[in-house]
Order: sequence, then structure tokens, then C-alpha cells
Amino acid sequence: MKKNSSVKMPLRNNDVDKFPISKLKENKKRLITGQEILTGSVTKEEFTPPPWLFQHQDLNNALESAKVLDEDSLKNKLNHIHFMNRHLLVLLRHPRYDDSVIVKAKPGPCLGSELTCQFLADSSLRTNLKRYTFLHLIIDDGQTVILIPATLNKMGKSSFSLTLPQKAYAVGQRQIRRYSCKEIDVELVQRGLVIKGELVDYSPKGFCVRLRHMPSNSFDWSPGTGVLTMVHLRRDQQNLFSGPCHCIRRHEGLYYADVVLVPAENQVKRSEREQGRNPAQNTSLTPVIIFNHPFIEKRMQLDALDISTSGFSVCEEIDKGVLIEGMVIPELTIEFANAIRIKCSAQVISRLEMEKKKVRCSFAILDMDINSYSQLSHLLANSLDTNAHVSNRVEMDELWEFFFESGFIYPEKYGMLSYNRKRFKETYVRLYRDNPEISKHFTYQRNGRIYGHISMVRAYERAWMIHHHAARSVEGRRAGFSVLKQIMLYLDNIHRLPSAKMDYVMSFFRPENKFPDRVFGGFARELENPRGCSMDLFSYLPYANLVSRATLLKGWTFSECSQLDLWELDRFYSNYSGGLLIDAMGLIQNNFKEDSLKEVYGRYGFLRKWMTYALKHEEELNAVLIVDQSDLGFNLSELLNGIKILVVNIDGLAWDVLSMAIAQLVGKFPMVKVPILLYPFEYVKGKGVPYEKQYYAWILNVRYGNEYMEYMRKKFKLDYR
Repeated sequence: MKKNSSVKMPLRNNDVDKFPISKLKENKKRLITGQEILTGSVTKEEFTPPPWLFQHQDLNNALESAKVLDEDSLKNKLNHIHFMNRHLLVLLRHPRYDDSVIVKAKPGPCLGSELTCQFLADSSLRTNLKRYTFLHLIIDDGQTVILIPATLNKMGKSSFSLTLPQKAYAVGQRQIRRYSCKEIDVELVQRGLVIKGELVDYSPKGFCVRLRHMPSNSFDWSPGTGVLTMVHLRRDQQNLFSGPCHCIRRHEGLYYADVVLVPAENQVKRSEREQGRNPAQNTSLTPVIIFNHPFIEKRMQLDALDISTSGFSVCEEIDKGVLIEGMVIPELTIEFANAIRIKCSAQVISRLEMEKKKVRCSFAILDMDINSYSQLSHLLANSLDTNAHVSNRVEMDELWEFFFESGFIYPEKYGMLSYNRKRFKETYVRLYRDNPEISKHFTYQRNGRIYGHISMVRAYERAWMIHHHAARSVEGRRAGFSVLKQIMLYLDNIHRLPSAKMDYVMSFFRPENKFPDRVFGGFARELENPRGCSMDLFSYLPYANLVSRATLLKGWTFSECSQLDLWELDRFYSNYSGGLLIDAMGLIQNNFKEDSLKEVYGRYGFLRKWMTYALKHEEELNAVLIVDQSDLGFNLSELLNGIKILVVNIDGLAWDVLSMAIAQLVGKFPMVKVPILLYPFEYVKGKGVPYEKQYYAWILNVRYGNEYMEYMRKKFKLDYR
């Protein structure tokens, strides 16, 4: 073999400074890992390409400026590699082709100057390694590259031994550490075309993706062209990253192609905006963020700088960062004082460089179960105001005293509850002490005494109902506004969580009640968009629950609604009101894949169901009756335990015919008088239907939550900090 003067024999301990290593050129000298490419001896699956470290690397120049490691430091590093069952790299030279070859090896324990290493199974060569010239060992930890000019003692087929030098050299120092990855599938989409690969490594700045098939003309990888590639990273079909990226570099080998991609700017700008609506809070209890890193599967623990119900931020060193913008963490734990642990999923939405080589990384919470969210809300609210409480355990005697003294349970309302007060009490004990996911309450308390209260229940599949808002004076403080602010902040962020199943928020209030009319009705009137916030006026009358054998007149039918009936109802309501009532009650979109609300309530021993009935005359829809059923007292006005009636044929439906239909349904309720809500008021007024009072059904599309919070800020000077 012709001697190459640019490559010398392996370094000895005393002649490192004399060792010139030539620049490794892509087309002349190749570095290959695992197997040498010999005729017919290697398959594509067996070939493992080299680390990027040695491509286009001038090691001679690197040695001149290298940091020196003494013998003890080197041995400690090698023993740490052995202890962690990791590998190092062995640089060999082929005797015939003068190519440099890198193979992986695991070191044994380093107790003296001699070290024995075993070649890894995936690095075993089909040719005899004895024929190769040993150059040196390399340690690459993702940030620093350490060159070890050892002296070879013996080379075998599966192992070798060598004598360690007195010095080693850190020849490469990346500004940001790079981490190797395994078993992460990559899908690249560009101009409608899709190719697949695997994630080789990553840093907080970008990804290295290996493609087994490189389309020749389909994809544009030219740096600087501005062409975006959509990148999807998955492990076991679970999404870990999705976003547009730029290609900044590519390298094509014989059996693969490597492309380096960096995320495009502002790809999660929307999440940052959403997080800003509920500003992060510094709490007296600084939480710790714990998770298994989705790319490198290493347990991470980071101190939170601040936290809110929408997200949090952490700080990491710029050269050892592990977080990349857009990365999804499927399961993460927020831990307070090693005692309170709240699980969620989250996404890194921004990285901001700070002073002293630090980076501030902001996370958006993607999802958590509603009880965990309530627990986090309580911690944060209570840290700012010790009197603010979210779904805490309430002393029941104090709650009853508050409801009666504040006038919330007035004589007429108590008349509906008094005959079954035992069951009523039992229901509220389970709601306020067991804290089920179907109900949440917010209180303003001092020394256990309640001064403000508001609560909400999951009334329909995708709608929650606000109710039980009451307050009494406390040293001039507006306790009613305090709990209202709590529930608004709670709703502003929880509706973005898929687990909450919240598309709409609703409330029923009487027109003469000035406070809710200003708080709720005022916004609906100002918005002037019934698809954002609507109000529909219902008339209320209690219907005596008597046994009736009355039958409908000839030509009239009364049965469960068909999809056609509900479609006709939706057409009427859309033209008459244009509001959100039909959507909020889920009358049309009733094909939910999740557990039905009936099943969710049933898990906690509660009743919640509804049925729809169509009243027709000669197949023409006249009215739809919705039978709402829940536990007695679940809503103190029993608005979830009665019959809601939407009259479609306002002029043609006689009250006595409708009354006969109602009489066939009231027997489903264990009540002396069944609450009836009639809509629209035009029908009630035109037919002279007797009624006791009226209720507005106020419904907010949660996508308009920002506008509502801004309305409250301006109208009532509500401070959300």
C-alpha cells in the first residue's frame, strides 16, 4: 500500500504536538461507523453513518488550541462511561484504502494505565479488525469532543486493550450541546410530498434527520431559499413536535441523507398570546417541573420561575439546554414542596436568551384533568389572596347559614326544597366535600366564614352553567366581585383544555336582577353578536304533578324527537333567535365519542340526563319539549330538573294542546310542582299562558372569552392581577 505522508502513526504519550492529522475531505476520505462497505457484504439496514463530528474537521488545528485533560480526569470520565453503560468511539485507519473508520466500543473499568474495551455488536466489522491501524479513542458527550492518543497493546476480533496517555485533549466545544436520539419517527412534508426518516440528534436550535430515501428533485433543501418543510416527530404514534422548519444543511451518503432543520420563527405565537391573558404569578411555594424528556428519555427536573393556570417558565443554561421551541411533553408533573403533585401535558412555546448565558423557556399547558386544574387554581389564587378559595372543602353548616342570610335561599325558593330537604343536604355534601369533576365552587372566606360564593356545573355535554352567585358585605369589600373574578380567570384558561369539554358557558338570571343583567346581559347587548353571546327570554311556571289520563286530539302525535325534528327545530331557532341555545344543549351534535354526561355523573352517584320529545300535528312540528333531569336541589331553582319547551308554531299551537303534552311528562319527576320554561315569550304572551316569572338564558361562546373579560375590565374596573 502506498504510504500517505499526511497521516502518521498513532500518537505516543510524548509526541502529541508533532502529530499532524490531515483534513478529512468528503469525496476522498470517508468516516463510516459500524461496517466497512465491501462488495456484497453490507446491507442498507446494517449500515450506520458516522457522527457529524468528523466531517470536514481539521483535527491538526484543533489540537493546537485544545484544552488538556490530565490522567486522573481522563480515568474518571472513562469510569463514568463504564458505570453508565455508555460507549466511546474508536478511530481506525484502513490499511488499503486509507479511509478513517469509526466504531463504537464499551470500556471496562479503568483502574490503572491499561484499559480493555469491547466492540459493540452493532459495530462489529465483517473484515478482520486486526488489519486496521489504531489511531486513537474519542469521547463525544454531545458538547465536548475528547481525543485520547492511547497506545494499542492488543487488537482482537471483538476486543482490544491499550495503554492510556498522561494527557487527553478536548478538541471540540460546541456552543450548544447536541443529544443523540433513538426510535423517534420523522415525517417531512413539503409541497404536498411526504418522506419519512428518523431523528439522529437534536439541540435546542434544531434537528438532524436521517432519510433512508432522498428524493432527487421533489424536495428543495437549498439553504436560504425560504422554502418551509413541515416536520412531525413521533414516538409510538404520539406527537412530540409539529411545525414548519427551514433546512440549513444537508449531507448525502451512499445509503442515506442527513438534513439539518431549524424551527421557523413564531410558530407558536398563538399560544404565547393566550398565555399572556392570565399573567404568570410568583408564588411563595416555588414549584418544580419534572418530566421525562420526550426526545432523549431522560428524567429532567427544573425550577419554575413563575406559573399560572395557562403555563409556566423555567431557566436553563444556554450551552446545556434540552428544550426546543415547539416540543410537546405528553406528561409533566408540577410539584409543590414535594407534597402536591399536579400532572399535565405541555408545550415549549418560546426560548428567550437572558444575561449570564441563561435561557428563559416558556411553556403552555396543553391539557390536565379538571380536578388538577382546580387544585392549581386554588394554590395560585390563595397565594395572592388568602381569602380566595377554589373548590376547597366547605363547612356545610356555614354554607347553609350563608345561603339563607345572604337571601339566596328566599322563602319561595325554600318552599320548593323544604319537603325533601334531607336528600337536598346529601346532594350538597357530595358536591362540596367529594369535589367531583362535574361541579366547581369558588368562595371568599375569612376564618371559615363565607362572604362570597359562586359555582358552576357541567350542565350539558359541552356546556357549563354558572349559578349560585351570592355575597354579603365584609368591611366594604366587594366579595361578590371577588368570586366573579375568580371564576372568570378559571374559565379563561380551562376552556382551552380538551379534558374540560367546555365550548359554552351559560347562566339563567331574572331580568329584574340588576347585578347579573349588568354583568352578563350588558356584554351580550354590547357585543351585538348572538353567535358570540346570546340571551333568550323564557317564561317560568310551576306545573302541578297530577295524574292525567288526557289524550291528544285527533291528528296530534307526541313522541321522542327524530333527527329530522331536531333539524327543523334548529331551523326555527336560527331564524327566530340566531343564538347559541341549541348548540349549547347539544341537541344537534349528539354523537360524542367521550363518555356521555349521564355516565360521568353516574360515576359519582349523581343523576343527569335529558330527552327530547316532538309535538306534531299531521307530521308538522309544533313544539319540542326537553325533559331535563338531575338530583333534587342540584340547581336550587331546579332549572336542570324540569321541562324546557321551544314552541315552533307560535300562532297555531293552542295552550291546551301543549298542556296535555306536558301532563304526559310531569310524572317523570318526583316533585309536587315541576318547573316549566317556555320559549319564546311571544307565544306565552299571545296565548295568555299564565307564568310566575321570567329567566334569561345567557350563553357565551368561550372563543369570545377575551372580549368578555375586556368588557368586565372596562365596565367594572376588574383587575385580573
